[in-house]
Amino acid sequence: MESLNVVITGTSRGLGRAMALGFAGAGHTVLGCGRSAEAQTALAEELGEPHDFQAIDVASERVGGWAAGLIERYGAPDLLINNAALINEVRPLWEVPTEEFARLLEVNVYGSYMVLRAFLPAMIERGRGVVVNFSSGWGRSTSPGVAPYCASKFAIEGMTRALADDLPAGLAAVALSPGVVDTDMLRTAWGDSAAAHPKADAWAKRAVPFLLALGPSDNGGSLTVGR
Repeated sequence: MESLNVVITGTSRGLGRAMALGFAGAGHTVLGCGRSAEAQTALAEELGEPHDFQAIDVASERVGGWAAGLIERYGAPDLLINNAALINEVRPLWEVPTEEFARLLEVNVYGSYMVLRAFLPAMIERGRGVVVNFSSGWGRSTSPGVAPYCASKFAIEGMTRALADDLPAGLAAVALSPGVVDTDMLRTAWGDSAAAHPKADAWAKRAVPFLLALGPSDNGGSLTVGR
């Protein structure tokens, strides 16, 4: 397979970092971002050139400049993965602080929009590419205590399906649930019981080939890794 340009948000830890290592190990160029400057520097040093990792908050206006610089240097992404997300502290909806609810929606939904807005024009101009917006099982079902997170991932599902209707032939937008993976985010909701599920690195061994196989025929899909 030819080397692809893969843009991933949220590469500081968890699934994002695991995907970055997996795609790089498969011979693809990974262009990532996360809020932790320390984590992005460490990943850049670990993987070296031509990979690129920068400290960017996806909900900030810096996204446009970050994307423009990458497009100028590497061209449009072949695969654009909106992975960056927050989860709320588990509590009933009426007890969630307004600031926490607003920030979660800002990152999970508005941040995904900002990334799409920055990269899609170049992908459309080139006439090909796949967008993957990370959803969740909680974007298709509900549980107590995680209403803000559910709201954000239900929004991702709807936004992605509508985006798929907008895209020209040759491109695809997919909402993807990673399945249940033992990450810091899952432990926020499930505690130590998350340990019964695969770690991010093991998950990435299945997820990376799955993502690489996506194409125009998957446009509008609501998919789950491994299914």
